[in-house]
Amino acid sequence: MIVPFSYWLGFTLFILVLLVIDLLRFGRNDRSVGIKEALISSVFWIFLAALFGIWVYYQFGYEPSLNFLTGYLLEESLSTDNLFVFLLIFTHFKVPENAKHKVLFYGILSAIVFRGVLIWGGIALLHSFEWLFLFFGMFLIIAGFRLFLQKKDSKRFDKSFLYRGITKIFPLTDAYVGHSFFIHTQKGIKATPLFVVLLFIEITDLIFALDSVPAILGITRDPFIVYTSNIFAILGLRSLFFALEGVMKTFYYIHYALAFILIFIGSKMLLAKMFPISTTTTLLVLIISISLSIIFSLYKQNTKLEF
Repeated sequence: MIVPFSYWLGFTLFILVLLVIDLLRFGRNDRSVGIKEALISSVFWIFLAALFGIWVYYQFGYEPSLNFLTGYLLEESLSTDNLFVFLLIFTHFKVPENAKHKVLFYGILSAIVFRGVLIWGGIALLHSFEWLFLFFGMFLIIAGFRLFLQKKDSKRFDKSFLYRGITKIFPLTDAYVGHSFFIHTQKGIKATPLFVVLLFIEITDLIFALDSVPAILGITRDPFIVYTSNIFAILGLRSLFFALEGVMKTFYYIHYALAFILIFIGSKMLLAKMFPISTTTTLLVLIISISLSIIFSLYKQNTKLEF
């Protein structure tokens, strides 16, 4: 798919404008994000992604628009697991409610850069070394099984190598200081616990990107579709976190649905030449897997979602 440079430039400027508006809207207000506000924001990002998918349809046709929709749902689904880890990080470090938005904003801003590098690098490698497509498939299958067996409540962030490394490089303050990542003291510059949280958020997203980028490359290798679907999913991740923060622990089986999706996409990549699986089938598998995981989770908890 040949995409004019003006489309790349226009999309990038559009995203930058949205980020600036978001920063001006929340960055100057010392307040937390409510569930109602987060839901409205989530609907807004989903609506934008839908509009963009319609634009892709009229500009490039049915197949690219279907690839965008499938890629977007895949990335949004896999991002759900990020939310569970974000929740663990915020809970462990007792992050103030009014500081969470700033951490997620800068974390997602860096995630956009990381995803761009990984996407372009992955596509370039696949064009140069076709056999890496099989390697990515095996990598996703292994990642799926690891995710299936992983225990979410076993993380101790203050015992990790990253935490020990940060505390050796940067002296830390004993408590949070507003929204500041660093402060000046009589003994020099000190990092606040919020900076530690930011690093954990960024490292977490980078680790998850190592799974999600190969997964979407199993659907399409078109850089414009891969990049735009990733960006829309990332931009909606912050609002989705605040919208689902209170009920995330209820979705017990989503963890297993995501593991199944990774294994399915990896198998699709390995069997692409012998048993090609259409994008439509992949889209149906995504929707059914996530829907069943939510239904069974609610049944297990006997819980009704109330906002």
